[in-house]
This record gives sequence, structure tokens and C-alpha cells, in this order.
Amino acid sequence: MSVLTLASDPQDAQALDDAEAHHARLAGELAVHVKTLLAAVDRDPDGDAARPRTALVSFCDRALLPHAGAEEAALYPAARAMPEARLLVESLTGEHRRLTALVDALRSTAPDPVRTAADAGALQVLFEEHVAKENGLVLPLLAMTPEVSLAELLGHMHHALTGAASEDSGEDGEGSASGEDGEEAGGCGGACTCGGAEETAEPELDVREIPHALRHAMVLGALDAVTEGTAMVLVAPHDPLPLLAQLERRRPGAFAVEYLERGPETWRLRLRLGHRTADASDDSAGPAHPDGPAAPADR
Repeated sequence: MSVLTLASDPQDAQALDDAEAHHARLAGELAVHVKTLLAAVDRDPDGDAARPRTALVSFCDRALLPHAGAEEAALYPAARAMPEARLLVESLTGEHRRLTALVDALRSTAPDPVRTAADAGALQVLFEEHVAKENGLVLPLLAMTPEVSLAELLGHMHHALTGAASEDSGEDGEGSASGEDGEEAGGCGGACTCGGAEETAEPELDVREIPHALRHAMVLGALDAVTEGTAMVLVAPHDPLPLLAQLERRRPGAFAVEYLERGPETWRLRLRLGHRTADASDDSAGPAHPDGPAAPADR
């Protein structure tokens, strides 16, 4: 289904795309933080996984919870005014409260590792289900209503988020995804105590079931959670040369790339932040350069 058939004008069609891409970036970054935390708990069930837990909570405080608050201020009032969306918006608002409660539970200074893992997993599942409802129901409804400007609503939301973030991380808000390279790299958000690579497992992100239109945004968001000296394993249905070229434009020279599996059905790549090897001629390492050989169509 094309967003162009859902939106009342081209500006709202673009706003719908941007909003969905922003949700994908948030979901990708959240997924890596959660996977890293779960791996730490699995590796040392008696430990408290302090580093990945702190990084996860910081990400939620910096990006996820402010995003939820901005939605309630900018988007939800317009949707609540529509009879067909009123109950849904009330349900989504309640989900924001549950997201906040899960983050507060993770914020505990002396958590039970098993409870920590359960809360982190619940946080990821709830957020992914939450944005699926927004992407599939609320945003299209706002975009297709001539009396409502989704682009204007997201502009207000973006202004509120960037204003709130100007004193700390500068996290972009909803509607800021125009252009493939428009978003600044988020890094670890200053939350992790970088340099502890030996204690960090490599999270794996499988994008084979992610819709093509959102795949790049989710991977870029996930890579924002990778800290200096650590890596993420990407599982893709094809050789992701277009994605690697986009990543190189966005963060030149930041990631070393190692192919772990080369098709024909599955490609697995390790993307490591920092410590890039000098043998750039080796085709098993180093991102594809945007001016290099023509890449296959990204499908």
C-alpha cells in the first residue's frame, strides 16, 4: 500500500515516511541496547550488567521517553479529536505509562539480573508493538485527513524535541529523517563507560523480515548504539552494499566491516566501530565506498 494514496498532500506523504523512519531508528537502537544487556546477563547471571543497563536507561531518557512525551503533546490531541481514533489514543497513552514504568524499573540501583532481563525484553516488545500501531493506524489517519496537517504536527513535535535536547545530546525529533544522510550519529549517548569491549557481546540484528522501506533506518539506529571498540552483527537477505555506502557517507571511516557469510540466501556482516584495519584493499573489511563499484539494487 502506497503512502501516496493515504496522504492528503505530498508534504504529509513525506512526513509519514519521515515519522516511520524515525520510529525505525529508535527501534533499531533500542534493539541493540536490549540485546547487549540480555547477552551480559546470560554471560554472568550473578552480575548486575551495570554498563549495558546504564546505556539502555540513558537511551530511553535521552530519546525514547522524550519522543513519547512529544507525541502526546503534538500528535495525540489531533487524533483524539477523531471519533474513530479516540479509544486507540487512550490505549497508546497508557502504553507510554507502561514504557515509563519499565524504564524506571531498569533504573533501579540494585536490580535482580533476571528481572532486569525480563523488563528489558518487555520494553522492546512493547515499544515495537506500540510504534506498529502508530505507523499502521494513527499516522495514516492523520495524513489522510485534509483538515489536519501531519507535516505541521510533526514540525511542532520536532521543534519541541530539539529544544529539549539542545542542552544535552541534541537528539533529532520526529520528522527529521528527510534525506538518507540527514541525521547525526548518536553514538553511545555518553551513557556507557566505553573501553570495556571485552565485557560486551556482539548483538545481532536480523533485518530479513524488516520492510525494505524501513530497513536502512533501523540499521542506522542500531549502529548508533554500538560503542567504540565493539561490534554488531548484521544479518541481511542480500549483500548490503547500498547500506554500507550510506553508512560511509554518514560516518566516514568509522566502521570496519567483516563478511562472516556471503549468501546465497543470507549475508552476515560484523560492523565494528573504531580500530579499522589498514588493509583497505581486502574485500572482507572496510565499508563499501559510495564512489566504488556499482552496487546491486537494494531489495
